[in-house]
Amino acid sequence: MSKKETVIQFGEGGFLRGFVDYFFQKLKEKELFDGSVVIVQPIEKGMCEMLEKQGCEYNLFLRGINDGKVVDEHTHIDVISRCVNPYSDNAAYMALAENPDFRFIVSNTTEAGICFEGDNKFEDAPAHSFPGKLTQLLYKRFQLGLPGFIILSCELIDHNGEELLKCCEQYADLWNLGDDFKAWLKNENDFCSTLVDRIVTGFPRDEHAALCERIGQQDNMMDTAEIFHLWVIQGDHEDELPLQKAGFNVVWTDNVDPYKKRKVRILNGAHTSMVLGARLYGLETVGECLKDEKVSALLKKCIFEEIIPTIGDTEDNRAFGAAVLERFSNPFIKHLLLSIALNSVSKFKARVLPTILEYKEEKGAYPQGLTFSLAALIAFYRTDEANDGEDIMAFMKDASVADILAKTEYWGQDLSDMLPVVEKWYNMIQTEGMSKAYDAVLAE
Repeated sequence: MSKKETVIQFGEGGFLRGFVDYFFQKLKEKELFDGSVVIVQPIEKGMCEMLEKQGCEYNLFLRGINDGKVVDEHTHIDVISRCVNPYSDNAAYMALAENPDFRFIVSNTTEAGICFEGDNKFEDAPAHSFPGKLTQLLYKRFQLGLPGFIILSCELIDHNGEELLKCCEQYADLWNLGDDFKAWLKNENDFCSTLVDRIVTGFPRDEHAALCERIGQQDNMMDTAEIFHLWVIQGDHEDELPLQKAGFNVVWTDNVDPYKKRKVRILNGAHTSMVLGARLYGLETVGECLKDEKVSALLKKCIFEEIIPTIGDTEDNRAFGAAVLERFSNPFIKHLLLSIALNSVSKFKARVLPTILEYKEEKGAYPQGLTFSLAALIAFYRTDEANDGEDIMAFMKDASVADILAKTEYWGQDLSDMLPVVEKWYNMIQTEGMSKAYDAVLAE
């Protein structure tokens, strides 16, 4: 394979190796992409040394259910040419600016990675923050008179590309790099906001020995992920990065927001509305929920009768909803309900409550399944399994349903209007148990 280096990737963790590097690998195999990836380790302690010990190669297993069939796909990834650690060899990092073949920059430095730290200095080798390091590299590129980059941010924050550009502009100001550089930064680079969607389960600790035996080699950087993927990218660079041509679920768009809304309302909203009732019912994992007749029936009611009709009853949204059910029933992922239950009050406010309120506005009545899930949340917070801020847990444990719904600092508004319907379900859960409560809400 050609080792012409065309991609600079900030981050060597499981997500990028199970998502972006898989795409580049497949593009190369289909002869749609001539290049390789150089990984930059964005923090001082990372896994680049471990990856280099394996010649920057590793094995990825994609497993799940696709169109009703179990898929178990193995790919050997060798699209990465080398790793660069700016902390041990900053000269090698800065030298990346000199190669005119580089065209793409990809990053996933966690949600905390895209931030402006005012104490970073231009002379730091390297700057501490990721945007600081990037600005140093881009300024050298600018000085050399070379073209800019297509920059694809994969961090899980809203408008990630725009936020990254904003941080770079702040460093340009802080370090007095000049108006010409700031104009180049904005006009010669495309900071694309993106939405990424794939559950990457990472290093398969429990199955590692068996999977090494299956492929006939030892691999300490092995990665695993679900088969489903979606990458929504603001902009259109299909001519240079033919991801759609390669058959991937990639959307080039001028606005990522509707896709973000769909993911948060359907995927995350379904998770949040399902898990607390299911836990009170005695289940432990998402997989068990999908196998249980009552829990899965309520999940489908929430997705297809309440969430999708509210955000838009389109073919795309229904297909996304169907894919969510397949993803939740993935036999290769053991997703514990209690891990999803963490900080459920703020999750409910962001993921489920907007649908409830919009449904009421459109239809004149509250959606039964989703309001039932709010009653289940209140009942769950009475137990010792709730895991949230101490103040929230203390209040939720003892306050009346009426006081909880009136707590504007939790919900962003007073929800007292919902009291009759939420209290109805809450009382049923507490007096008759979850099984009968599920029967009653499904009969509505």
